[in-house]
Amino acid sequence: MDLETESIPRLELEAVIGFNGHVSSGLRVHPDNEHMIYPLGCTIVLKRIKDGKQEFLHGHTNNVTCISVSKSGLYIASGQVNFMGFKATIIIWDYATRTIYTELVLHKAKVEALAFSPNDKYLVSLGGQDDGSIVVWNIETKQAICGSPASAQSAGHSLILQYSNTNDNIFVSAGSGTLRVWELDLPNRKIRPTECQTGKLKRTVKCLEISEDDQFIFCGTMSGDIMKVNLETKLLNDCGPAKSKYSMGVNVIKILKSGDLLVGCGSGTVTLCSGTNFKTLKKVDLEKAVTSIAILGDGKEFFVGTEAAQMYRFSYENFKVELISTSHNDAVKDIAILFGTSELFATCSHEDIRVWYTGKPKELLRITIPNVTCNSVDFMSNGQSIISAWNDGKIRLFGPESGKLMLIIHNAHTMGATAIAGTRDCKRIVSGGGEGQVCVWELKPHSYRLLEAMKKHKAAVTCLKIKSDDTECVSASSDGTCIIWDIVRFVVRQMMIANTLFRTMCYHPEEFQILTSGTDRKVAYWDVFEGKSALRELEASQSGAINGMHISQDGKYFVTGGDDKLVKVWDYMLGAVTHVGVAHGGSITSVKICSNSRNLVSTSADGAILRWKFPHPLSS
Repeated sequence: MDLETESIPRLELEAVIGFNGHVSSGLRVHPDNEHMIYPLGCTIVLKRIKDGKQEFLHGHTNNVTCISVSKSGLYIASGQVNFMGFKATIIIWDYATRTIYTELVLHKAKVEALAFSPNDKYLVSLGGQDDGSIVVWNIETKQAICGSPASAQSAGHSLILQYSNTNDNIFVSAGSGTLRVWELDLPNRKIRPTECQTGKLKRTVKCLEISEDDQFIFCGTMSGDIMKVNLETKLLNDCGPAKSKYSMGVNVIKILKSGDLLVGCGSGTVTLCSGTNFKTLKKVDLEKAVTSIAILGDGKEFFVGTEAAQMYRFSYENFKVELISTSHNDAVKDIAILFGTSELFATCSHEDIRVWYTGKPKELLRITIPNVTCNSVDFMSNGQSIISAWNDGKIRLFGPESGKLMLIIHNAHTMGATAIAGTRDCKRIVSGGGEGQVCVWELKPHSYRLLEAMKKHKAAVTCLKIKSDDTECVSASSDGTCIIWDIVRFVVRQMMIANTLFRTMCYHPEEFQILTSGTDRKVAYWDVFEGKSALRELEASQSGAINGMHISQDGKYFVTGGDDKLVKVWDYMLGAVTHVGVAHGGSITSVKICSNSRNLVSTSADGAILRWKFPHPLSS
């Protein structure tokens, strides 16, 4: 984070939509059975199960890769990824105060897995494939005790760790062709491994679970079977199921009090199977790979997280499923807020458009089109259709309540449709494409007509805005030009040129000035009538392009977001930052201020949607 933004007041984060379903066993239930813990970008979210109230742990500088919760519930540990050549941080959090207890830095580039000892004495950490070491940390002294390479040179990378349930000195590591039981020798500060003998079986272990009495280790493999290994003798006891293996590998195993196993696999199936002969007792199919299973209390209920960034609540007795949370599992490309109201907003991403209720962030509608990406989305101002631009070059109109396809414009743009906007009278659409064309379309009840295709840009159109009287529009492009078009006579009114790839722009509400921004990290003010040179330039970011910008309805404040992952609120006249929002784990792709100026919504490349409290009241 920039040094000069440290003294600036923080934006208040109100709600988060998002869950990183790619983190193995990232969804956890705290031992108090009141909170769920899960990662989203570089934030860890604590969500109260009863009413959904969220709290956030901020401290990581990059995406969180693993989470572990101590048996007593006093500590949470989380590891992150970092750039090659840099060290990756492990943070131990004090759960009661929601603060950082300590930061541990030793592993290179990535922390792969973490595990607490049963009595909260030690934390063991495993580095990623560029690091390949296991380190045992003393939680009380906050120091490393000892370390060792995770696997023999002849074996592959280690992927997973699990601590014994009763002994602070024994833990297990596993991965590609390796399964080891480690013993901590504290007086000599050494950890000594013993290889488990699996005979002819050569497996890549993706998940580990140790039975409560420390008798057996259950290992879920990429081949779709489960190995049962005796922890005492380190010998293979059983392997199954013999015939129908779990499709696309076993990603997660949980042992129930009854001794039966809950198994989540890569095909999205959650299975209850017998702990003795691995026979399937019950199964349910979900969307995309299962990556987490978290048992609530005595096992009557459990939560499941999937790669589709969805969370489910299961009842153990009848295996009934309830979808409790959904979010984008890919970069969010754009936000649109319904004109004149702040109740609803829409977001678009790879394969889908989703409509959300702003108050209690909840998905109301999902429109899915497989294998294509929606680049831009907008509501028509009468609220009767959602217009969208897709990378297959088509423009699609949907009903906002039913999600039904109302109209499709084929081959609107040759290199994908990249930007879209609708006029206030709802009779025309303006679209921009990857080839640089700006097209004006007339909408009829069940058809359309191309009024004009205007070619002036040499590269993709990144943003389009239409003036409130529907007579002109502005298009920003990555060729370094912003053009004001007359959309009645279809001629260029003004062209603004800058040494940047324009990413975003917006009209001042009084429409005499335009704000632009892009890869030069500057916000420029332009006069609509005299656009030869910028009236004013502000240094908007220390690092990375500005991807999203929006101005409040009274024109006093505007908000920016970009590759520096910071949401900044600016005073329009002073040209100074008034508030900064820090929470995004990925590059911010778009920001919008709700029309009541109470909230602002920002989206990022990690699929997160964040709702912030807008710090300035709307002036009358």
